[in-house]
Amino acid sequence: MSPQTSIQTKYSLQQRLVLAFGILLILFLGLTGLVLNRAFQESIAASVEERLQLQVYAVLGVAEPDADMSFFVPDLEEARFSQIDSGLYAFIFDQQGNEAWRSPSAVNMALFDMDVTAEDIVPGQMFYGSVETEEQGPMSFASYGTYWSGLEQEFSFVVLESVAPTDAEINEFQSNLWLWLGGLAVFLSLAQYALLYWGMTPLKRLAHDLAEIEAGNKEQLGEDYPSELRNLSHNMNMLIQSERQRQSRYRTTLGDLAHSLKTPLAVISGVIQQDQKLEQKDMQDVSEQVERMNQIVTYQLNRATKSTHTRMLLSPVIIRPVLAKISAALNKVYIDKKINVESDVSADSTFYGEESDLIELLGNLLDNAYKYCQQQVRIQIQNIDKNLQILIDDDGPGIAEQDRHWVLERGARADTRKTGQGIGLAVALDIISSYGGELKVENSTLGGASIQVEIKYN
Repeated sequence: MSPQTSIQTKYSLQQRLVLAFGILLILFLGLTGLVLNRAFQESIAASVEERLQLQVYAVLGVAEPDADMSFFVPDLEEARFSQIDSGLYAFIFDQQGNEAWRSPSAVNMALFDMDVTAEDIVPGQMFYGSVETEEQGPMSFASYGTYWSGLEQEFSFVVLESVAPTDAEINEFQSNLWLWLGGLAVFLSLAQYALLYWGMTPLKRLAHDLAEIEAGNKEQLGEDYPSELRNLSHNMNMLIQSERQRQSRYRTTLGDLAHSLKTPLAVISGVIQQDQKLEQKDMQDVSEQVERMNQIVTYQLNRATKSTHTRMLLSPVIIRPVLAKISAALNKVYIDKKINVESDVSADSTFYGEESDLIELLGNLLDNAYKYCQQQVRIQIQNIDKNLQILIDDDGPGIAEQDRHWVLERGARADTRKTGQGIGLAVALDIISSYGGELKVENSTLGGASIQVEIKYN
């Protein structure tokens, strides 16, 4: 077994479904977690900016300028502005970047650590950003530019806040998020396995019932399957019934074969057991009976191996090469008759089916034509809209109209025939019928029989 085949057959259908849904579940929950985490971070960032904006407006609302270009800001409502190193700091810078005021909480902060004073002052616009400091760590800031008419100068109001509280909030959210998603993944995996196990139960029951039929404990599958499996169980019951009929047909055919051989064997035995030397007529009788036995065996075995319920995979077979081989063989067999064969078969004439069926079909039809013709056989084969038409004429005695039902009667016992051209046409009819075709016997313009075959593939 190749490595690829081993991999393909390693997992059961349920394992494949569990694996497929498991991968989809991981991808879905993973993407969901990433989206929720991103949304939460954006929400936190927006709330930080909104909070900083409010703090800037709070400072701007109470700030009062002094004559020396500095500012006096009374106590603010936010207590953290009054606590040293509280994590919330406020500054006022003039348009040259010089400090005009700082909150008590920023007493220990070094301005050279920050780049906020380098921001271009644009009156009426709010800027947001982040800076990295050595002592306070990463911080978020909001800067608002304003023009102070009394001092006729532009100032920048800046509020900074440590990101440590928001980072801790984000980390806590992420921990809870992945914990809940992990628990949800476990729960959904167990639920998925239980649902798949329940959903696969009819298939397991179907496999068990088939095993019971194989063991001989049941006759056929039941009808209490889900709607998706009902057609399958019905078709399998038909297949089982067809197989049993085929086995019965084998037994019946073999019995027919044994019974059919009794008469020719008795004739041969009687001729051989004669005390006198075999004459030419006796040898001819023996030869005819042996040929009849051969035809009976061929016919009965073909009956046993054919099934009218079989739908074959049709493969194209070019007819001309097959016909050439059959004709060459028959020309050797009937060399004494010096038969004139007229063949009209195009190079692209095609039979759709098994090549062995085509050989058996043409072999039987042509053998009859060669055997019963006087000196002439005409073969015409063509495809019309993919359908196959075969016409074989001979100049022999032909087949009387009242006898044609014997030679065309499907499945007729060989030893019940009163007249006709042996069993060749019956064997051919079996093959033609298995392809859904028709066989007709008419009078030929050559004076003998005209065998007409039409097989429709459309």
